[in-house]
Amino acid sequence: MSIRTSNGVPRASSGALRLIEARTVRPTSVNAIGYLTQMYEHCPFLAPSRHRDLTSWTVYQIDLGAHRCAVEAELFHAGVQAAESLRSLAKQSYGGLACEGIVLLGNDAEGTSHGQLMGWPHWALKHLYGPVGVMVGKFAKGTSELDKFGRPIPSPAFSFLAVRAAVRNRDPRFLTDTPALAAELAAAADDGRDVFANISPTWKAVRAWAASLPAPRKH
Repeated sequence: MSIRTSNGVPRASSGALRLIEARTVRPTSVNAIGYLTQMYEHCPFLAPSRHRDLTSWTVYQIDLGAHRCAVEAELFHAGVQAAESLRSLAKQSYGGLACEGIVLLGNDAEGTSHGQLMGWPHWALKHLYGPVGVMVGKFAKGTSELDKFGRPIPSPAFSFLAVRAAVRNRDPRFLTDTPALAAELAAAADDGRDVFANISPTWKAVRAWAASLPAPRKH
């Protein structure tokens, strides 16, 4: 389910997620600052982004009894709002350093982990916004990964989607399992297009469209 805001951006209305903290650069409900500080050595853009207050966080909690589809829908629409906000910020000075974090707290919905709940919204968002130069990442609580140098990346203490301006000469290497999207991101330019021009913004329609996309290439 979705409704349109005054600027045309769809937002969720089913009540599966409760807003804990509206967009802020210094959240108090999660230790985002501590996590970012640990990540400085792995991402050279984080420190200058933080120093200019261009890294923001919005924190949501899953309501008790929420259904998986409703959580996915609201998380997707929160991602759309973040992406559209970032598209506006990207036109300003230092806008290329902008990053929006969407934090997901609370118990799993219907026995589905945070990583699974973020899966379809993340898949849809990165395909919708990659062609206009927006990179979307998914970080599940407790997951462990290595950076390009083989160093362990700090495990996040909370789950979140990261929506940021793409670095076109670097980010395609993160998309080796989706080569077509990697090529689109490398050549991306934000021409102001409505990413929903050819698709309904309702989660049902977006989910069906996302499921029709080529599956990630297996290594």
